[in-house]
Amino acid sequence: MELIKINLEIPYKKMDLSVPEGAAQLVCYLQQPQNMPVPRPAVIICPGGAYCHTSPRESESIAMQYLAAGMQAFVLYYHCAPAVFPCALFELAKSISIVRSYAAEWNIDPNQILVAGFSAGGHLAASIGCFWNQEFVYEPLGLVAENICPNGNILGYPVITSGEFAHRGSFDALCNGLDKKYLALTSLENQAGTQNPPTFIWHTNEDRAVPVENSFLYVAALRRAKVPVEFHMYAHGGHGLSLANEETKSDKDQALPKVQSWMELSIIWIKDLKNKY
Repeated sequence: MELIKINLEIPYKKMDLSVPEGAAQLVCYLQQPQNMPVPRPAVIICPGGAYCHTSPRESESIAMQYLAAGMQAFVLYYHCAPAVFPCALFELAKSISIVRSYAAEWNIDPNQILVAGFSAGGHLAASIGCFWNQEFVYEPLGLVAENICPNGNILGYPVITSGEFAHRGSFDALCNGLDKKYLALTSLENQAGTQNPPTFIWHTNEDRAVPVENSFLYVAALRRAKVPVEFHMYAHGGHGLSLANEETKSDKDQALPKVQSWMELSIIWIKDLKNKY
């Protein structure tokens, strides 16, 4: 396996934002092309962390699972607070365009570039699914919509709504100091539509930090738009489970074999995408 690290320098022209220090980092986990004669799907992973940090529990361990399944995998360490919306969204959009531009060299199918995200990273992943065709995203980056279009979303216990069931900490970090219109814009159950890609979602019924109603609202919005969606709700388990195994559990978590099934289900779903949609 070859490990490539890419630093992204994101332009902020035409945006009233403070430029964060340093650059977002896209870490690429690539299998050698000679071992992969057929172009493979790519999964870009956005860790969670309430838009305050990017969790190490939702990054490389998940990438390794997709890599082992024969895919190319990427982890985006995007800017968090004090950076505000749409900083991280720009960084994800640029990451998709880079992966697509290197598709031939990295043996990737340019029509199978998916974005996975967890908790606040799920909000970021879902945001590109909602906003990839909006000028405010692609125009400042000097790109066209097709460059940044994800071919699928995988969302684990995602932050979605800024309404009744919001994870307030995530939206405080994402929209701090911005006009209240950004709270409405980033409440994604109101932004999902026919532009969204096929989506795989999982959540737990016992999640107290990001209530499962976030996923309910988003699934309902996708269904109204007739976007293909697969949703799994597990009865037990708290927030931030990642792979729900010994490797990724936190001190307060238990390994939950039943919840661990989400990874294999998502791999099957990805492999079915090309044939079904």
